[in-house]
Amino acid sequence: MGHYIVDFASHGLRLVIELDGGQHPVQGKRDSTRSKFLKSEGYRVLRFWNNDVLKNIDGGLEMIQSAILATPTPPHKGEGKMCVPEDNA
Repeated sequence: MGHYIVDFASHGLRLVIELDGGQHPVQGKRDSTRSKFLKSEGYRVLRFWNNDVLKNIDGGLEMIQSAILATPTPPHKGEGKMCVPEDNA
């Protein structure tokens, strides 16, 4: 995305999921810059530590599900437009 590589992305949900290994504490500024870019493109970023996912996959899945359920769905074609009647006076 842009000039960044992300672990998982859903373009429809505008959601990026990152799994961070042991190298990420030393590259925090780089990760922060990448997250800011992704957010500026309209994406939400969820970050998980690799070992947290391995130890508590259900908790990670619940967080992802919560993020998905909180995603507003775009209107279907033809919906979401408000028609204002013209003044006939």
